[in-house]
Amino acid sequence: MIKALSLLILAMFISSCGVLSETYKKPVPPIPAEWNTKTINNDAPLPKANQIKWQEFITDEKLKQIIKIALKNNRDLKLAALNVERTRALYGIQKAELYPAVGASGAFSKNREAADFSRTGKATTTDKYSLNVGITSWEIDFFGRVSSLKDAAFEEFLTTEEAKKSAQILLINSISEAYYILAADRELLKIAKETLEMQQEIYNMIKKRYNAGLSTELDLQRAQSQLEAAKLDIISLTQQVSKDVNALTLLAGQVIIETLLPKDLSDINHPEDIAIETKSDVLLQRPDIIAAEHKLKKVYANINAARAAFFPRITLTTTIGTASNELSGLFDAGSGVFNFMPQISIPIFDARIVAAYEVAKVDKEIAIANYEKVIQTAFKEVTDVLAIRSTISEEIEASKRYLNSLSEVYKLANLRYQKGLDSYLSVLDAQRSLYLSRQRVVKSTLLDIISKIRLFAVLGGGNLN
Repeated sequence: MIKALSLLILAMFISSCGVLSETYKKPVPPIPAEWNTKTINNDAPLPKANQIKWQEFITDEKLKQIIKIALKNNRDLKLAALNVERTRALYGIQKAELYPAVGASGAFSKNREAADFSRTGKATTTDKYSLNVGITSWEIDFFGRVSSLKDAAFEEFLTTEEAKKSAQILLINSISEAYYILAADRELLKIAKETLEMQQEIYNMIKKRYNAGLSTELDLQRAQSQLEAAKLDIISLTQQVSKDVNALTLLAGQVIIETLLPKDLSDINHPEDIAIETKSDVLLQRPDIIAAEHKLKKVYANINAARAAFFPRITLTTTIGTASNELSGLFDAGSGVFNFMPQISIPIFDARIVAAYEVAKVDKEIAIANYEKVIQTAFKEVTDVLAIRSTISEEIEASKRYLNSLSEVYKLANLRYQKGLDSYLSVLDAQRSLYLSRQRVVKSTLLDIISKIRLFAVLGGGNLN
């Protein structure tokens, strides 16, 4: 009977080897092979995003110090690191299921038997000492269920590793953006204060002309309105600068000293330029895409585990030791004992196993769709940034030329007004356009910097070692 059962198990094992394990197949990326945006032509060889370290990409020393502070203190990054440690420990637990757990036990019992039940007709007292070493309920993984669960735990661990990298890239990106936004807002505040000084001078001049009967009350009120508008802009920008500092403080995880904060946009170094590869498969090195692939591999492992559940589970419990009615006799000849108890459980009908297998197959389709979605989202992020990078230099140059032109218009309009050749309305219009143009140059420069930072991030965030 035992021989027949052994042959049956062996036959089932051989026949199942080819069908239990589903081979992982990497989905074809659902994106074009190349970017659908005009490629940037670089005049000189530049480092690639996945090769340059963030310490080389970020050139401003103050910003580097803030990033280092954030990498040490940021709570989101700490949570990501703790998740990695947790999944590593869980993987260790699951991996240990492949091997038998060996334990030792010692016991002592003292039993008194009543005279009515004793063979001698007298009450007897029995002592028993025992010492055993053995294996308890070790599943022999003939059909790969335990090893598949181990593989799934390993893929989950790798997923959290990549999630930590993604969190680090996001933090560096967010800190850098917040730093340059603060610099830009401080420069806008500086422009607003300069504009207020200019408006105050114009108002004083018009008031003198009004008192002398050379300007109308309408001109005086218009100058007053511009003066108040400049004050409102200063109040609004002062509030925004405070919010920018708060955002940077939150990301860094501690208060940043003023000496590390930027004065304005022209006071700090810009990030390095990076090469833009024409092939879109560079996206497959992004941590979030690698993490999505590990999730897909985990689902494959779960499918294999669910399939293995249809087959018998064989467990083994065995102990070897010694027993005696005296403690001193535990190691005497003839005191040895052993226990060998293999057990097999064969599922005949269990709807839960079928349902679990169906769930695993649906999870596979969900994981494939999620993997493809992550790739498509990454592709869009890159092409959106490339659309900005392809025209930003032209935008900055056009903004500067426009600013120079408006500066001349303002000078001429002011001169014509002072000579009585034109109304103050022309000066007002020219001054407003000049103010907005100065703001636009700052915003275009900020957009150039932010697009560099985002391109670095969406192409994989560089070498994080």
